[in-house]
Amino acid sequence: MPLFFFYLAAFLNPLVIQFIHQNNFSMRKFMISTALTLLMATTSLAGGYQVSLHGQKQSGMGLIGTSLQMDASAAYFNPGALAMMPDQLSILGGVSGILSSVAFQMEQPSLYQATTDNPMGTPFYFYAAGMITNRLAAGLAVNTPYGNSLSWEDNWAGRFLIQDISLSAITIQPTVSYRLTHNLSVGAGFVYALGTVDMERALPVEGPEGEGRVNIEGSTANFGFNAGIQYSHPGGINFGLSYRSQIDMEVDDADALFNNIPGTLSAAFPAENKVAVTLPLPANLDFGLSYQATPDLMVGMALNYVFWEAYEELHFDFEINTPNLQDSHNPRDYSNTLIFRAGGEYRVNEGLFVRAGAYFDPSPVNEEYFSPETPSLDVLAFTGGMSYLPTRNLSIDASLLFLMGLEQDMMYAPENFGGTYKSRVIIPGIGISYSL
Repeated sequence: MPLFFFYLAAFLNPLVIQFIHQNNFSMRKFMISTALTLLMATTSLAGGYQVSLHGQKQSGMGLIGTSLQMDASAAYFNPGALAMMPDQLSILGGVSGILSSVAFQMEQPSLYQATTDNPMGTPFYFYAAGMITNRLAAGLAVNTPYGNSLSWEDNWAGRFLIQDISLSAITIQPTVSYRLTHNLSVGAGFVYALGTVDMERALPVEGPEGEGRVNIEGSTANFGFNAGIQYSHPGGINFGLSYRSQIDMEVDDADALFNNIPGTLSAAFPAENKVAVTLPLPANLDFGLSYQATPDLMVGMALNYVFWEAYEELHFDFEINTPNLQDSHNPRDYSNTLIFRAGGEYRVNEGLFVRAGAYFDPSPVNEEYFSPETPSLDVLAFTGGMSYLPTRNLSIDASLLFLMGLEQDMMYAPENFGGTYKSRVIIPGIGISYSL
């Protein structure tokens, strides 16, 4: 959820204005930096906020899924488990609503605070899979593993940093899985990823119709893969291991449209410009373990290792450079993280299942480079869900997640900017599953 407040406070807080003057910040540097930070916000596709809402059943159990073989959703969570699904045909789909808010408190003695007013994000999933033979399965997974929507009120103090933004990454994955033995199966999928960005912000210049504006629009596509292995022990224990490759989303020609720029600055900000930047979607290595403790109770856990180290820096290459608009290298130096998830499912009766879970997702951000473009905090999450089966073949699935971005004091050393951040996210979800 992009958020960048360094120059925000400079406009409203006299203490920060004094700091800028003391450190010889010029108007030219301000304009260069604000132009670049706008583009940095596009990295929400590759920052510390990874959407993992790929099944309502799994979401209700703490987002575990690597060791589960319940339906076609295994095509995403672990292709190796697809050949072990219990039905000949499985089709399911669903959508979640992300209701999020991020709060910022500038370092004391400043009293400045800011809070987002985000539109609801709606990540979705669709799966279809079938058994071709008693050993071979094929399926299709469509997901939104990265995405974000953010909007600030009109004329808010940080409008020169970000006003509105909509980001999405959609992956399409055809998958095959083969059962080597009664207890062991493997699988792999080819991933085609599409990414888009559409964002707008104000510029600290006064044009004929008020403040200047810049709009960034771009799209790209690239390829990757997903592979996995599944072992099912006769005693009710399942092990799963899956790997999803890194995908570099190379945006070569995003439109940078500068609007309502005064004539005296038109040469500094060309009305129509292009910019290139690479956004890495990090690789994931997942391990899962689940145990059917009783005929009605299943418990499980998962370890999700995310290769965030791919996010070393941001490099922006403008097609048209001016003295006010130069290419830029910006350090990020993210670290790999290990997410621990746990959850379970209880069958109340033949037509009702209930679920619960929790997980801890540590921030990958280097404490010296916490850029609020993507305020990635340590997250503690609690989840719940249920399924209602009106018939044996049809299931209506629901989940609810509550995420707390733990309050942290963070610093962005290149600009000597710091403050306290916290976030809250509520995510309801609904889906439907059909099997034969």
